[in-house]
Amino acid sequence: MLIDVDHLLIARIKTGSWDAVWFCLANPIAAVADQGQIFENGDVGVLSRLLSHLLIIGTVVPLLALASRSLAIVTGVVLYVHVVCDVVWDRWRLEDHAANSASVNDLVRELR
Repeated sequence: MLIDVDHLLIARIKTGSWDAVWFCLANPIAAVADQGQIFENGDVGVLSRLLSHLLIIGTVVPLLALASRSLAIVTGVVLYVHVVCDVVWDRWRLEDHAANSASVNDLVRELR
Protein backbone atom coordinates (compact mmCIF):
# COMPACT_ATOMS: atom_id res chain seq x y z
CA MET A 1 0.00 0.00 0.00
CA LEU A 2 2.77 2.47 0.78
CA ILE A 3 4.28 1.99 -2.67
CA ASP A 4 1.50 4.23 -3.99
CA VAL A 5 2.55 7.17 -1.82
CA ASP A 6 4.75 8.19 -4.75
CA HIS A 7 1.57 9.07 -6.64
CA LEU A 8 1.13 12.04 -4.30
CA LEU A 9 4.61 13.34 -5.09
CA ILE A 10 4.09 12.85 -8.84
CA ALA A 11 0.79 14.73 -8.65
CA ARG A 12 2.51 17.54 -6.74
CA ILE A 13 5.23 17.81 -9.38
CA LYS A 14 2.74 17.73 -12.27
CA THR A 15 0.07 20.03 -10.80
CA GLY A 16 2.14 22.27 -8.52
CA SER A 17 -0.39 21.68 -5.75
CA TRP A 18 -0.57 19.56 -2.59
CA ASP A 19 -4.36 19.13 -3.02
CA ALA A 20 -4.08 15.33 -3.34
CA VAL A 21 -2.20 15.09 -0.03
CA TRP A 22 -4.74 17.27 1.76
CA PHE A 23 -7.58 15.22 0.28
CA CYS A 24 -5.98 11.99 1.55
CA LEU A 25 -5.47 13.43 5.01
CA ALA A 26 -9.11 14.50 5.12
CA ASN A 27 -10.37 11.23 3.52
CA PRO A 28 -7.97 8.41 4.46
CA ILE A 29 -10.35 5.69 3.29
CA ALA A 30 -10.18 7.07 -0.27
CA ALA A 31 -6.39 6.67 -0.21
CA VAL A 32 -6.83 2.94 0.28
CA ALA A 33 -10.14 2.18 -1.39
CA ASP A 34 -10.45 4.47 -4.42
CA GLN A 35 -7.58 6.49 -5.82
CA GLY A 36 -9.91 7.68 -8.56
CA GLN A 37 -11.37 10.11 -6.02
CA ILE A 38 -7.95 11.61 -5.33
CA PHE A 39 -6.48 12.38 -8.73
CA GLU A 40 -7.76 14.01 -11.90
CA ASN A 41 -6.77 12.58 -15.30
CA GLY A 42 -3.16 13.49 -15.98
CA ASP A 43 -2.28 14.27 -12.35
CA VAL A 44 -0.13 11.13 -12.10
CA GLY A 45 0.06 9.43 -15.49
CA VAL A 46 0.72 5.82 -16.38
CA LEU A 47 4.35 6.12 -17.40
CA SER A 48 5.35 8.44 -14.53
CA ARG A 49 3.74 6.10 -12.01
CA LEU A 50 5.36 2.96 -13.38
CA LEU A 51 8.77 4.65 -13.60
CA SER A 52 8.56 5.80 -10.00
CA HIS A 53 7.59 2.27 -8.89
CA LEU A 54 10.61 0.84 -10.71
CA LEU A 55 12.86 3.43 -9.07
CA ILE A 56 11.46 2.47 -5.66
CA ILE A 57 12.08 -1.23 -6.33
CA GLY A 58 15.59 -0.57 -7.62
CA THR A 59 16.44 1.43 -4.51
CA VAL A 60 14.56 -0.25 -1.67
CA VAL A 61 15.31 -3.89 -2.46
CA PRO A 62 19.12 -3.51 -2.64
CA LEU A 63 19.13 -1.41 0.55
CA LEU A 64 17.04 -4.02 2.36
CA ALA A 65 19.41 -6.75 1.11
CA LEU A 66 22.17 -5.09 3.11
CA ALA A 67 20.15 -5.64 6.28
CA SER A 68 18.25 -8.86 5.53
CA ARG A 69 18.33 -11.00 2.42
CA SER A 70 14.99 -12.66 3.22
CA LEU A 71 13.26 -9.30 3.81
CA ALA A 72 14.68 -8.01 0.51
CA ILE A 73 13.37 -11.09 -1.34
CA VAL A 74 9.88 -10.81 0.15
CA THR A 75 9.78 -7.07 -0.51
CA GLY A 76 11.04 -7.52 -4.07
CA VAL A 77 8.40 -10.16 -4.82
CA VAL A 78 5.59 -8.03 -3.36
CA LEU A 79 6.70 -4.93 -5.28
CA TYR A 80 7.16 -6.94 -8.49
CA VAL A 81 3.61 -8.33 -8.21
CA HIS A 82 2.34 -4.80 -7.55
CA VAL A 83 3.97 -3.44 -10.71
CA VAL A 84 2.73 -6.38 -12.81
CA CYS A 85 -0.82 -5.75 -11.52
CA ASP A 86 -0.44 -2.05 -12.38
CA VAL A 87 0.67 -2.90 -15.93
CA VAL A 88 -2.21 -5.34 -16.42
CA TRP A 89 -4.70 -2.77 -15.08
CA ASP A 90 -3.27 0.03 -17.25
CA ARG A 91 -3.28 -2.15 -20.35
CA TRP A 92 -6.91 -3.08 -19.76
CA ARG A 93 -7.86 0.60 -19.22
CA LEU A 94 -6.03 1.75 -22.34
CA GLU A 95 -7.50 -1.01 -24.50
CA ASP A 96 -10.97 -0.23 -23.16
CA HIS A 97 -10.40 3.47 -23.80
CA ALA A 98 -9.14 2.78 -27.33
CA ALA A 99 -12.21 0.67 -28.07
CA ASN A 100 -14.50 3.45 -26.88
CA SER A 101 -12.66 6.43 -28.35
CA ALA A 102 -11.32 7.26 -31.76
CA SER A 103 -9.14 10.07 -30.41
CA VAL A 104 -5.42 9.35 -30.34
CA ASN A 105 -4.91 12.54 -28.32
CA ASP A 106 -7.01 11.11 -25.48
CA LEU A 107 -4.77 8.03 -25.36
CA VAL A 108 -1.61 10.12 -25.36
CA ARG A 109 -2.97 12.30 -22.55
CA GLU A 110 -3.78 9.16 -20.55
CA LEU A 111 -0.21 7.88 -20.96
CA ARG A 112 1.24 11.06 -19.54
